[in-house]
Amino acid sequence: MAPFLLYEDKGAHASTSVPLVLIHGHPFDRTMWAPQLAAFSPDRRVIAPDLRGYGSSPVVPGVTPLATFAEDIAALLDDLDVREFALAGLSMGGQIVMECYRQFPERVRALVLADTFPAAETPAGKKSRNDMADRLLREGMRPYADEVLHKMVAPYAHPDVAAHVHRMMTATSPEGAAAALRGRAERPDYRELLTRVTVPTLVVVGEDDEYTPVADARAMHAAIPGSALRVVPRAAHMPNLEQPEQFNAALAALLRRL
Repeated sequence: MAPFLLYEDKGAHASTSVPLVLIHGHPFDRTMWAPQLAAFSPDRRVIAPDLRGYGSSPVVPGVTPLATFAEDIAALLDDLDVREFALAGLSMGGQIVMECYRQFPERVRALVLADTFPAAETPAGKKSRNDMADRLLREGMRPYADEVLHKMVAPYAHPDVAAHVHRMMTATSPEGAAAALRGRAERPDYRELLTRVTVPTLVVVGEDDEYTPVADARAMHAAIPGSALRVVPRAAHMPNLEQPEQFNAALAALLRRL
């Protein structure tokens, strides 16, 4: 049985609008979606879980494949009696969204792939992720958080945004983060899957993202039939927090297509 995931569930449950489900990245938690929860919950149901190993959800050491994260999300939405939904994810969350679409495409009414990429990991990438998992278990989260903060958000990001991102990273369980890193090292290649997407899709990326550059987003956009692409100026890896108005405008445009 999947662990019980902690989650936000806001908005009008009786709304006829399709619910929006938001999947956070690594090493964050559901609070990374605070601007989107505030913007979209007045008109529709918005659900943002903490993934296993993150935030307030249970920590499961070892290896957590993307497939397990997707199964957890399906189980949570079953518990909440949410059959169909728009599904958005950022970075690792975007890869989990792709895995969800692989497992249960009939439930997904729209996709948002933010600052993510679909290819399987390279041999060098597998080693790097496993080495980082070892490092997090050895050192804890703070040295890593200090090191990568201004790749997660741009150096010119608002100090409050940078502080929020740093808090999320340092509050994450090293065991949970390491398990996810080991799982991501073994992820499948989703590039062929993207060519078969049949729902409205938004690909969005920060203009200054070093982890998943604009070129990766353009390649996904080219692969997904009928998709929209939004490059967010003055943002790095977390445009939903760095430039929430622009991110929300792009997401609203997608949701209006439903």
